[in-house]
Amino acid sequence: FKDEMRDFKDEMRDFKDESLRERQRMNKQWGDLANRLGTLVEDIVAPSLPRVAAELFGCERPELFALRVQRRFNGDTREYDALVVCSDCVLVNETKSRLHSKHVERLLAKLAELPTVFPEYADKRIIGVLASLYPDPSIVNRATATGILVMGMGDEAMQVLNPEALQ
Repeated sequence: FKDEMRDFKDEMRDFKDESLRERQRMNKQWGDLANRLGTLVEDIVAPSLPRVAAELFGCERPELFALRVQRRFNGDTREYDALVVCSDCVLVNETKSRLHSKHVERLLAKLAELPTVFPEYADKRIIGVLASLYPDPSIVNRATATGILVMGMGDEAMQVLNPEALQ
């Protein structure tokens, strides 16, 4: 009976260890999937940014079009989903799977510090672009009031939903 009990305890320990490893593996896979879904919307938005720069700002050939930009600044890292640099302006894009009003304020803060983080663009007009597949109209209104463009899914591609924000 003692031997059977020891065998049973060993089997249970092995089962618990295997269950823990399996849970850790599944958590990693869920995390990877969540990250991939977050970048999926960015991947849909990104190709439309140079077209928007051309249509709204006459920027046919950007000086720079970069995705997932990271720059060290004051011992920290600043991250931008996309930058489109034209001769007289810089489009700073933040893409979210779901937009909330707090994203407007966060982008405004990023725009305010951009000339310090990128001094080479300090003489250019800085334009914020929030993007999501289907942004809520209240967020579009909030962004418009602050001069931030909002992109959302149009009939065939991403389009600017509030060009009046530039006025």
